Amino acid sequence: MQFPGNDLLDDPGPRDACGVFGVWAPGEEVAKLTYFGLYALQHRGQESAGMAVSNGERIMVFKDMGLVSQVFNEATLNSLSGHMAVGHCRYSTTGASTWSNAQPTFRGTRDYGIALAHNGNLTNTDELQEWLETSTDAPEVPRKNRMDSTSDTALVTALLTVHGEAGLRQAALEVLPRLRGAFCLVFSNENTLFAARDPQGIHPLVLGRLENGWVVASETAALDIIGATFIREVEPGELISIGAAGLSSTHFAEGDPKGCLFEYVYLARPDTVIDSRRVHAARVEIGRTLAMEAPVDADLVIPTPESGTPSAIGYAEASGIPFGLGLVKNSYVGRTFIQPSQTIRQLGIRLKLNPIRDVIEGKRLVVVDDSIVRGNTQRALVKMLREAGAAEVHVRISSPPVQWPCFFGIDFATRAELIAPGLSEAEICRSIGADSLAYISLEGLVASTGRPMKKLCRACFDGIYPVPIPADRAAEMGLENQGG
Repeated sequence: MQFPGNDLLDDPGPRDACGVFGVWAPGEEVAKLTYFGLYALQHRGQESAGMAVSNGERIMVFKDMGLVSQVFNEATLNSLSGHMAVGHCRYSTTGASTWSNAQPTFRGTRDYGIALAHNGNLTNTDELQEWLETSTDAPEVPRKNRMDSTSDTALVTALLTVHGEAGLRQAALEVLPRLRGAFCLVFSNENTLFAARDPQGIHPLVLGRLENGWVVASETAALDIIGATFIREVEPGELISIGAAGLSSTHFAEGDPKGCLFEYVYLARPDTVIDSRRVHAARVEIGRTLAMEAPVDADLVIPTPESGTPSAIGYAEASGIPFGLGLVKNSYVGRTFIQPSQTIRQLGIRLKLNPIRDVIEGKRLVVVDDSIVRGNTQRALVKMLREAGAAEVHVRISSPPVQWPCFFGIDFATRAELIAPGLSEAEICRSIGADSLAYISLEGLVASTGRPMKKLCRACFDGIYPVPIPADRAAEMGLENQGG
């Protein structure tokens, strides 16, 4: 049942699949380093969290549903001793939101265990499942029992196990070239840490240096929080191995970079660096471009916190309209297991955002937000601002209309649920109740990132997928099955 004003509760917006973290650091408290690394990546996944820690002889795995701070405590972290760890925080895109799909996954061969964490989404799971079922390399693993979860991560882990008789590195070099889609993998046996990134490098994965070891993580912000020095990005199509002999690298596929454009819009933390450019700087530039493309006569620019803040700053700078904080966000309203009552649900957006009436009353507002997916959030926001006394509400969006679903790890709505494919910009404006609405152009967004169009995946905006998507979904959407 839908209740009036329940929009933010039912429309959480775009979500990334996961955050991954790995550390190899003898003599360090690797479980605590992983905890703080995952804490920095919490925005990438808030359904479950876990880590696998190795002491060289065995791998201990601890994971559960909930936020990083809910899953781990001091006693748990103290019990996870070792020299190497693999960590993960998850949103579900492939597979249900259940404990069995929490990561890292773990499987054993006759000679070693494998713990694996994955960010992204594979597009050829049917093909991989068939390969797994016809493999005979590991007859001691009954075929019917090879899969104990519904995620593509468990499938990759099983494949590494089945093909692991020559060692985990060789298994990876056999399995990784068969994977299609987006994947940033961090995995280990008892002694060696591995990291791999898909040939398109769709989502970020970076390498950092500690005084006594190495770190890999989804974002540079996770390196910063534990005092690691950023070295470089893991290259598209690269497999990195880290162990007692040091760090080694090989390429399992030729790189063809197609970085996710939506990382710049929303997914990544603003203090993260992607392709040598800090995300905050890119978002401020997006706001400047948006102001030039879609000017409006107004009194105040306010962001939808916090994802709209850098672009609102840029919009204010370029337009000369003062910047103000007209909305307060409750930072502690995240994932909750408590279902709100109907009375609370009717408050809707106020659970997360509350207007400062003294700031916005009587003002003509420019409200800068990162994206419109279904439109529910913006509709509730405009209504709330008018009730708080805003004279006009002009909505400016720092991304183009989201037209197509993502198959690479962002949990967008289906195409039928997206508001942009079925309505014109003017119709969307009327639907959300704004005085005006404008999106940044795709060309303006791309230029603001500093990266060339051909090196970005912008499929959610233009329907051009850099990796072939499932044929049935392509046919359903009237697309030819694509791929760079």
